[in-house]
This record gives sequence, C-alpha cells and structure tokens, in this order.
Amino acid sequence: MAHLNGDRPWSGLPARTFSLKEKPTFGHNCPVPKLTGECSIDLTVLDVGRSALWYADLLGTDTGREFRSDDGHLMHVVLNHPSGLTLGLIQHEDHSSSKFDERSVGLDHLEFIVPDVEDVYKWAKRLDELEILHSGVKELGHTAGVMVTFRDPDNIQLEFYALKPQAQS
Repeated sequence: MAHLNGDRPWSGLPARTFSLKEKPTFGHNCPVPKLTGECSIDLTVLDVGRSALWYADLLGTDTGREFRSDDGHLMHVVLNHPSGLTLGLIQHEDHSSSKFDERSVGLDHLEFIVPDVEDVYKWAKRLDELEILHSGVKELGHTAGVMVTFRDPDNIQLEFYALKPQAQS
C-alpha cells in the first residue's frame, strides 16, 4: 500500500541520532527490488541555456534531448556523458530567483566519482583551465577519500571525489 498522506511508519518518529549499526525495522518483510547502479540526475536551474553550456563545457557532454512545454513554463535539457551519466537540467517559469543553498532540506551536493586520486588532481587542473573557482584538492577527516569542491552557476555544490588507495581495498 502506498503512503501518500504522511502515515508512513517513520513519519511519527522523533528526530534522533542514527547509528549505522542498527537496521531500521518498520514491520515489513518485502524484498528490496534490484537497481542497475545507473543514476539520472535532474537539477533545477535558473537559466537552462547557460547551465547546459557550462556543464557541457566542464564535463564534455552531448545534448541528448531538449524539451519546452507548449506553454513555455518548463524547459528541460538532458546531457549525456560517455560514462553513462545522464544529467537533466530543468528550468521552471515560476521558479524562485534565489540561489541554491545546501543547508535547506533537499540536495546537499552532487558528487562525481572518479577512478582514483590522480583523477581528482586532473579535474582540479581542468577547473583551473576553465577558470572555475574551487577548493583545491582536499582530504577531510569525515571521509575516506580526496575531493575538489566547486559550484555551478546556480551555486549548486559539486565535487569530484575518489577513495584513497587504502580505502579501496
């Protein structure tokens, strides 16, 4: 049974710290269906044309599809990367004019996983070549990897990330 009105088993639970050692139990025994591992990401942007050019230049994507609703209130561009990544960019006519803020509920950041640490450095160099401001390559204590962090034209936080060699084994 679908739960559309907030009567999900977890909707009444109080906020608390979650332990990775415990498994949530909500009284169901249904098996989890399979996933392919592929992911299509759609981001809401203020100017779909500007963002499509920016992402295509950065990532080397091709335009897979462009759509504009008959009333012009929705524009959608799909960018395809040779790796299989599909990135959709959506512009709503009645959008907020505010920039993205990862501290709001929803997306925190979008992380592109790269094969190894050396590739993170290569991406940092590419960001330099494209004159995109970034954090520099960094290692943080809360993660087993190395990353370079930057923002798109709508302030969406993006990262190129790789696991450190000892974390991969």
